[in-house]
Order: sequence, then structure tokens, then C-alpha cells
Amino acid sequence: MQKRGQVWVETVTYTLITFIMIGLVLSFVKPKIEEYQDRTLIEQSTKILKEIDQTIREVGESAIGNKRKVEVLLKEGDIEINPTNNSISFIMDSKYTYSEPNILIHEGNLNILTTPKGKLKEVKLSLNYTNVYTLRQDNTTNTKKITKSSNPYNLYISNKGGENREINVEID
Repeated sequence: MQKRGQVWVETVTYTLITFIMIGLVLSFVKPKIEEYQDRTLIEQSTKILKEIDQTIREVGESAIGNKRKVEVLLKEGDIEINPTNNSISFIMDSKYTYSEPNILIHEGNLNILTTPKGKLKEVKLSLNYTNVYTLRQDNTTNTKKITKSSNPYNLYISNKGGENREINVEID
């Protein structure tokens, strides 16, 4: 009888030790997995912004009336089209430090800024078209924000002509 009780005590003890070990491993690994996911999302968003930039430049250099479509799928963060500043920005709160904090980095036409924000960092990727093109959102200067979605957004970028080679960005 005494041996049976000892076996159960040992089984419970080993099970508790196993759960503690799994908990310790998860407490270390989970933040690293989240950082890696954020890094991947930021890199995907960088590719999206570069594709938008390339399309805007192609449309801007082509004939008036030219129109192209870009599909944008956002899993995290927001894209902001700001015609007042002639800029398009991607903003995301991340656990991953994408670039040197508070230092603006230029990667081609893309500007990258990481700002500490408590435990998180705000990563802002932006394209600026000042003195190059005049952006319009649905023929107005209203700011448009694209939020995360499981379905892709369609951006229609068209050359409307005018001063500073006006580009109209419509969102469907």
C-alpha cells in the first residue's frame, strides 16, 4: 500500500516540475516569437509601400488619365494617405525595434522612424511627395486611413494632370 502512494506522489511531483519547465520556456520564447512576427509584418508593409511608390511614380510619369490598381492587405497597423502633406505613411505599434530609436533612416524613397512608446515601439514608414507630385484623395485633401483587414483593399492610382503633376489616389 505504501509503495502505491509513493508512486502517485512521484507522478504528481514530476508532472508539476514538467509544467513549471514548460511555463519557463514559454515565458522566454513567446516574446521572441511575437517580435519575429512584428518584424515580418513590418517587412511586408515595407514591400507594400515600395509597390505603392513605384506605381505612383509610373503613373506620374505616364500620360494624363493613366490609372493603375494596387492591392493592399494589412494584417496589422494603419496606412494613412495625407494629401495635405503629400505623404503616405504606415504606422504600427511593435514589440520589435525595427531601426535605431528616434533616428530617421532613409531607404530609397522610404523614410523609417522607430519611436519608443512604453513597452512597445511605434514604427512609422513614410513616403513623401512634396515638390514631386500633388496627392489627392477622391479629389479632396482629406486624410484617409486604411486599417487592418482580412480582405485586401484596392488602391486606384490615377494621373489627373495639373500643377506638380497631380496624382489622385482613390480607395475602393
